[in-house]
This record gives sequence, structure tokens and C-alpha cells, in this order.
Amino acid sequence: MTQEHQGGSRGWVAARKGVWSWLRFTSLRLRLVLVFGLVALTAAVSASGIAYWLNREAVLTRAQDAVLRDFEREMQNRAGALPERPTQDELQHTAGQMANSSQRFSVLLVAENAAGETVYGGSGGLGGFALSDVPESLRTAVNKEQKVTPANQHAYHLYWQRITDDDTPYLVAGTKVIGGGATGYMLKSLEPEAKDLNSLAWSLGIATALALLGSALLAQALATTVLKPVHRLGVAARRLGEGRLDTRLRVSGTDELADLSRTFNSAAEALEKRVADMAGREQASRRFVADMSHELRTPLTAITAVTEVLEEELEFEGGGFDPMIEPAVRLVVSETRRLNDLVENLMEVTRFDAGTARLVLDDVDVADQITACIDARAWLDAVDLDAERGIHARLDPRRLDVILANLIGNALKHGGSPVRVSVARADDEVVIRVRDHGPGIPEDVLPHVFDRFYKASASRPRSEGSGLGLSIALENAHIHGGGITAENSPEGGAVFTLRLPQDPPADEDAEDVGGTSGDGSTGKDAKGQV
Repeated sequence: MTQEHQGGSRGWVAARKGVWSWLRFTSLRLRLVLVFGLVALTAAVSASGIAYWLNREAVLTRAQDAVLRDFEREMQNRAGALPERPTQDELQHTAGQMANSSQRFSVLLVAENAAGETVYGGSGGLGGFALSDVPESLRTAVNKEQKVTPANQHAYHLYWQRITDDDTPYLVAGTKVIGGGATGYMLKSLEPEAKDLNSLAWSLGIATALALLGSALLAQALATTVLKPVHRLGVAARRLGEGRLDTRLRVSGTDELADLSRTFNSAAEALEKRVADMAGREQASRRFVADMSHELRTPLTAITAVTEVLEEELEFEGGGFDPMIEPAVRLVVSETRRLNDLVENLMEVTRFDAGTARLVLDDVDVADQITACIDARAWLDAVDLDAERGIHARLDPRRLDVILANLIGNALKHGGSPVRVSVARADDEVVIRVRDHGPGIPEDVLPHVFDRFYKASASRPRSEGSGLGLSIALENAHIHGGGITAENSPEGGAVFTLRLPQDPPADEDAEDVGGTSGDGSTGKDAKGQV
């Protein structure tokens, strides 16, 4: 993948994260606005509905009572003055007089004349008010004679009803003159009141819309006030997670968000101090290990020279050592070599931790490099090599030798012969697999095989190895831009897979530093040692 393509991918990922972050932020803002809007809408509609209903009843009741009182008074004064059997002209004249009252309603009078015929007299308004315009139920109630009792002193009563004709509301009422005489009906249009109520409904609707708009604006303002500190807190948390431990929030106010900002600042300050303390202790520890390793090299060099002389004396036929002290001399030689290997390993680890380890790249044939590693350590009889020549890669030969020596040596020591080493090319990588025929790695050990100083058996804390070989091999793979994985083969045995890029990043200007191979030897192999 090219560097431009990688940069474009990172930019696209960052843009996508920004869009999703904006959407999440807007979604919360939208929810706040919707909640405020729904609450305001519910409150406004409820208040408007109650106000409209109360005003409607008040307006209609007031208009209705005024009309009915006027009609009842006219019936008593004018219709009551008619003879018991009036003529049609008398009914017509009286209806006209009644219609000229202050309420201006239409009147229809019904009675029997002297001949026993039913005669009608109307005011003639509203296109002619006829008996057919009066609901039958109302006529029945008006003409029904009720029993007179102390609680009901009149046989006839005034009845009224609201009707609608062509979307126009009307009030219709009727009553009968007590003691005999005409029956009167009244029709009054309630259109003015309906128009007033419609105006009131429109006013309440506009007020509801304004309340909804105001609540949305208020919710927007409140959401901005609430979410801006939350957004700043999220940005600060991301920066803190990226390692910028000096990130702090600006604190203003005394509300809960201000308390949250103060808590964040306190946590960030404590974390910065804790990380600084840990970094200081870690740096001091690394410096101690590095200084200790360097200080040990000088006496170890002299001790190693002496032990080599002792070893040569031991190998000399008929050496001059007392048989009683010969085991002690061999132990000193072995432990001196082990101590020397441990110091070299510690120095290599400190280089990786300090970031001073560098690559010295060269174009190598991987198969030739593996063969040289096996041959230098006399492993030819115990290792089967399946490597096609011609697979080239730009690698650091010395560091590749360290990796191979640790992987193969570990397989021979803990796995079992034969150890099979295979090489293949996959895309832009070189894949090297080292498989043994031992019992495999326990499942609880697999996650820790590359840990420093880790040993699978707690009952054997003292062994030939230092527990640093595989971790050093992994670090050498990482510095090449590759990696190592460990697993158990289905056919039995453990499999270590080394993946290295064919053209890793190089830093050829820096001077390379020493390393340690898996067999613990230093300074003897011209291909891989210092």
C-alpha cells in the first residue's frame, strides 16, 4: 500500500468518525428539541382546548339566555294579550311586533281561530320561518301538557334546542301561552357568536404555534448550553486518550457541568502525575539495567577468558584437576557462560526499550540465511529444511539470524526432533514456519510464550535459558515491520510462524548495536554475531 493511499484511508476514516460524531451530537440535540416541542405542544393544546371550551360555553350561554329571556317576555306581554282564538291577521301582527325586539329573532305563532282551524302568523324573516323548521321533538315537548304540582306550577314550559342548517348554527325555542292561546316558536341565528368563536380558535391556534416555535428555540438554546460542555468534554477525553495528558477543561459556573469539568481536570491531573511517576520509574529502571549490564561486561570479559582457559584444561587429556573439584570447575564454566548470555540479552532488551535498535538492511537469500544459521550451530542432523532458494528480501542478516536461532533452538530444546523449517512467499511477505514434533504448548502458556522471563514450569525456575530469547526474537521481528505467532499444530507439536516484509522500513544511517542469538553464543559466528 502506498503512503499516499494510506494517508487517504486515514483521512477517510477520520472524516467518517467526524460525521458519525456530528450525527450523534445532532441526534441528542434533536431529541431535546422534540421533547421540549412535545411538552410545549401538549401544554399549549390542552390550555387552548380548555380556554376554547370555556369561552364557547360562556358565549353561547350568554347569547342563548338573552334571547330566551327576551322571547319569554314577548310571549308573556304580546302573545298573552291575544284572544284565546285569534285570527291570522292578529297572529301576523303580533309576530311582527315580537320580532322587532332587541334580539331580532324570527317568530312563528300557531293558534286555532273561532272556526276551529289552525292559523299561522310569522314575522317573515330569514326566508320565512315555518313550522317545518322546528324539530319534531321540540314541538312535541312544547305541546305536551304536564301535571301541575307544588313542584311544577305550570302545565307548559319553554323548551329550546340548537340546530345547524347549511353550516349555520341556530337557536330554536318554543312555548305555549298558559291558560290557552297561541303557541310561539322562535328562531335566532348564532352566526355572529360562531364567528367570534372561530376567531378565538384561530387566535388560540396561532398562540399554540408560537408557543411551539418558542419552545423549539428555547430547546435549541438550552441544548447548545448543555451540549457544548459535553462536546468539549468528549474532545478532551479523546485528546487524553491519545496521550495528551496536559489536556484540561475551562471551568465556568457552579452547576453540575462545571463540577463535571472540575472532576475531569482533577482526574487528568492525577493521571498525568501518575504516568509521569511511572515513566520516571521505568526510565530509571531501564537506565539501571543498562548501566548494570555495561558494568558487568568488563569483569565478565575477564572471567570469561579465565573460564575458557579452565575449559581448555578440562578438555585436555589427563588434565591436572583433582577429580573432586572437576565438577565444580565445570559448573563455574557453565554458569559463567550463562551469566554472559544473560548480560548480552539484557543489553539487547534495553536497546529495544530505549528505541536505539536499528536495522542494517541487505538483500539476502532467505534459504541461504537459514542454512547458515543451522550450520553455524551444528543443527543439520536435527532440522529438516524446506526452503526454495531464490526468495530474496531486504533484511538485517544479523537480526534474522537471532530470530531463527531462538525459534529453532527453542523448538529443539522444548519440542523434539525433527524440527521442520519451511519458507514461503505470501503477497509482499516472507513466511517462515518452525514446527517441532513435541507435545505442543499448553493452552494456558500460549498467551505468554513471548513474555520476558516467562517460563512454562514454575517448578523449574532455574534452567539453561533466561526467558528472554523469544521476546528478543519478537522485538527483532517488530523492528522489521513483521511479527511472530505461536500455535499448536493439529498433527501435534508447536508451530512458530515468522512473517517479515520483503522491503521493511530502513534506517541505515544509524549504527547498529549488538544482539544475542538463540544458542547463547557471542562473538563466534561471522554471519550473525558482533
